[in-house]
Amino acid sequence: MRNMRRDNRARNNKDAMQNKIIMYSIIGVAVLAVILVALLMYSKSLNEEIQDSVIDFEDMANITSENNTTNSTNTNTESVSTEIGKSVNEAQNETNTTNSTNTINSTTNTQSQANTTTKATQTNKTTQTNANTTQETETTKKELSFERPVEGEIMKAYAKDNLVYSETLQEWTTHLGIDIKADKTTVVKAAEAGTVKTIKNDPRYGLTITIEHDDGYQTVYANLLSSEFVIEGEKVEKGQSIGTVGNTATFEIADESHLHFEILKDGLQIDPSNFIQ
Repeated sequence: MRNMRRDNRARNNKDAMQNKIIMYSIIGVAVLAVILVALLMYSKSLNEEIQDSVIDFEDMANITSENNTTNSTNTNTESVSTEIGKSVNEAQNETNTTNSTNTINSTTNTQSQANTTTKATQTNKTTQTNANTTQETETTKKELSFERPVEGEIMKAYAKDNLVYSETLQEWTTHLGIDIKADKTTVVKAAEAGTVKTIKNDPRYGLTITIEHDDGYQTVYANLLSSEFVIEGEKVEKGQSIGTVGNTATFEIADESHLHFEILKDGLQIDPSNFIQ
């Protein structure tokens, strides 16, 4: 008897549970249906609003186009009306103004052409003047003429392509200048006008002065005792005192007192005997 009651109670509980599940399912389906209906209604309303907006935009565009067409027509009409409505006096005045403007422009162009011609003439005169000045400068340019830096006989000649005997070295060697015999303290003079490039104690040639001249020429005065008359960078005239004869050249110390003199053209030694007077 007790078992029957227990079975009935279990069966009733099971039926109640199934009824709840069914009820909750029905409620869920109903809620979903309501949501779907609401979404459909909102979508329909949104489409109608979009269509209305498109229609309004098209109407606005048409209205704007019509206004532009109307304004253009009015402008053209007004322009034509203005041209037609001019009096004879107004038309004549405009013609006179146009002719006056053309006359002024013509005068201005003529004056501009005249100014251009004048400038061209002046330029040609300036060019010709400069050319004449250059030609005169070249014509009056002084040619270099070297003179002896000291008076005396040449005791050792220039020997670039042959050999001369060196008493100091006790052998035959080349000699790229000339040795002019002179007593110690004899004043040495610039062979030509130029600028003192260097004053230095050369290990071979002793106290040496180098002067730069025009056209790439240089003169070298070596075996000096002093260079007290000039400084580096000083401009000197032809025949100006620059130093005194000494005996400071180690390569020629066994020779008699003399001035070692060289002439260079573009950095290369040439025979001074062909240039000095």
